[in-house]
Amino acid sequence: MDKEKTIDSKYVQQHLTYERTYLARVRTSITMVGLGFLAAGVVFRSSPYTHWGHLLAAIIGIGSVICGSLLTILATKDYFKKRAGINQESFRSIKFTVVIVSIGLTLINLLLIVLVIIL
Repeated sequence: MDKEKTIDSKYVQQHLTYERTYLARVRTSITMVGLGFLAAGVVFRSSPYTHWGHLLAAIIGIGSVICGSLLTILATKDYFKKRAGINQESFRSIKFTVVIVSIGLTLINLLLIVLVIIL
């Protein structure tokens, strides 16, 4: 039985490579969400911390979950866009997702440093 070749099969290597990239972005988003829960959980378990410590932990927690969720959405959108681009032999580098992730991670890191200083 002869199998029919598809456009996707012409670029198998590129599709597999981009699927690995997509999964790496999903792992990064899961890590961002986990950092948010960790930051919020550590502070809320103990009561001697100030109001500012609790507020900052809540901001970090909610911000990390939002950034992680946004990364998952952007990565999924970009994955389908790149999939079509590979098949059409047109490549466009992503800038928006990289900028958003960089800004989000930098803000989370800075807020975590402030949280450690406050505590």
